[in-house]
Amino acid sequence: MAKVQTTFQDIEANGKAIKIISFVGQLDETNVDEEAKKIYQIIDEMAEPNLLLDFAELAYMNSKSIGYVTDWYSRASAKNGKIAIINARPNILDILKVVGITQIINLYDNIESAKATFSGEGDEAPQAPAPAAPEAPVPAVPEAPAEAPAVPVPATPEAPEAETPAPAPETEAPAATEEPKEPVAVAAETPAPTEAPAAPETPQEPTPPAPPAV
Repeated sequence: MAKVQTTFQDIEANGKAIKIISFVGQLDETNVDEEAKKIYQIIDEMAEPNLLLDFAELAYMNSKSIGYVTDWYSRASAKNGKIAIINARPNILDILKVVGITQIINLYDNIESAKATFSGEGDEAPQAPAPAAPEAPVPAVPEAPAEAPAVPVPATPEAPEAETPAPAPETEAPAATEEPKEPVAVAAETPAPTEAPAAPETPQEPTPPAPPAV
């Protein structure tokens, strides 16, 4: 069982009563419920519960104890009270930032700087700002060399000269086969008519001489 010791101290700032609650040791599952009851009792007893949680000697707090802190804040705010945290160790501060406590509760390094929050002067500017989202690591880009190394270009083999093939021997084209001509009908030559033989001349009879005139 983890041990924790809780002590209480009353102070006044700007005419307001403030209860300092200091934790020494560790707040975990074994003891946080019992210690939380003490804080609730103080909130119920105070007309305006102004609480200053001193984490200077708090070595560890679990998630349940963080839940109690937010609930104490809600209870105190409902009665017009305030809560602030002082002297948180680095490991405790990291936890409070991760869960977002620093966005609703002001954190301070000491009591004197925390007193302003109870007068209304420190509400707008808490000493510990809300945690910034972690920046994604940017991979280093290797610098490009000033001159790009020459890339060896493989020599292109020369193409062998193509030999001009010897001209093929001229092949005589086969004579075109003449299509058989249809037989042309030849008209039989009609023999020219033979001239008829000349008729034999008839011998003329000699004309008798005319008789002498008387």
